[in-house]
Amino acid sequence: MSLRLKLIAGACGLVIVTGVTQVAGATTPEASALHAEIDRLATAAEPGVVTARRYVHQHPELGNRETGTAEYVAGRLRALGYEVQTGIAKTGVVAVLRGGRPGPVVALRAELDALPVTEEVDLPFRSTVRADYLGHETGVMHACGHDAHIGMLLGAAEVLAHLKARLPGTVKLLFQPAEEGPPPGEEGGARLMIRDGVLSQNPKPAVIFGLHVMSAYETGTIAYRSGGIMAGSDDFRITVHGLQTHAAMPWNGIDPIVVASQIVMGLQTIASRQLDVTKAPVIISVGKIEGGVKSNIIPSEVTLIGTVRALDPGMLKDANARVLRTATDIAASAGATVDAIIEPDLHYAVTFNDPALTARMLPTLQRVAGNSKVLETVPLTSGEDFSAYQEQIPGLFVFLGIRPKDVPTASFAANHSPKFRLDESAMTLGVRTLSTLVVDYLLGQGK
Repeated sequence: MSLRLKLIAGACGLVIVTGVTQVAGATTPEASALHAEIDRLATAAEPGVVTARRYVHQHPELGNRETGTAEYVAGRLRALGYEVQTGIAKTGVVAVLRGGRPGPVVALRAELDALPVTEEVDLPFRSTVRADYLGHETGVMHACGHDAHIGMLLGAAEVLAHLKARLPGTVKLLFQPAEEGPPPGEEGGARLMIRDGVLSQNPKPAVIFGLHVMSAYETGTIAYRSGGIMAGSDDFRITVHGLQTHAAMPWNGIDPIVVASQIVMGLQTIASRQLDVTKAPVIISVGKIEGGVKSNIIPSEVTLIGTVRALDPGMLKDANARVLRTATDIAASAGATVDAIIEPDLHYAVTFNDPALTARMLPTLQRVAGNSKVLETVPLTSGEDFSAYQEQIPGLFVFLGIRPKDVPTASFAANHSPKFRLDESAMTLGVRTLSTLVVDYLLGQGK
């Protein structure tokens, strides 16, 4: 086995990637024939994949509002002969393809929602959609590649439909709303999909596969990692209650702005001084501070909103407890009080690739992309609600490169940027990857 180190300056800073080259597992004649057919069908499906991606890109919808997107997806799937259910987890779509022979059930997942981002990419199919988000009008854009995920999963659906009679098992497609989080006060996303029975109702999937386009990786590459590949995360809200007074006489009140500032600094000592970060990284960030109305009035309260992220579930739980304790104790030292909570509806678990499943399917990834194009990545500290499925059944989540080979990383916009774009030629590899993972798992390849 040979190792190749590659450095990629990605959306989250410098990403260290280790390319693992090894001999892919042997295949049966049946599998080899199906692999060749998948490659042919994926190439034939490419125009439809691009069309779907562009249509969805031009008509983006925010989380739990993806009615038009769901209707479009459901129509495409019905035309391919799938059993289709709509209205799952509000606007989700579930489709089932039963193969010609009995066997296990494999699930594939894509996301329907876009982001409250105003697009700044000059494309003939650019989004001009506007919508209300938290009381403010905003542009809406597929700035994280969910449009490509929809196109690729529809492409894989087409490939697998052509192979239906030869499949020893069942395929279950999950088109999920609100991956970026439901609106405040609403339920949504993967956890609501699970509550609505997508993993427990027949046909019950044995495993689930998913992929995500990433600007940090070149077109033609697939990045994977066994175990934790993306961080678990929780959001916190801390409201500091002081005593309002004139800013000229702070001793007559309790200044919540000063207390909030001390809490922000105190939170930074949790990772740097209280947790063993050699075990797994932990990040605590405050993203919003709100309080006060006038320069000469010390307000009665200040609110902090932030996030805790970790690559170990136990460390995430410990860090959350320390955030609440730190805020409470610092406030008490100044005579203030706090209402501090970990937001229950904004939890993402660690995106954890089952080690046995990852080892089993690694030869598939290498076969599809080529040994030198399959890279073992360090984990990312961003989160993904695909993790909720992986808490229930074994899952494998990989990254698909979509940055043109002649474009430097530094000049290619990262996911969530208003300038985010992708190399559409990368999507055929995505279709082949999803389709081949299904076929190889159903055939028992890599056991």
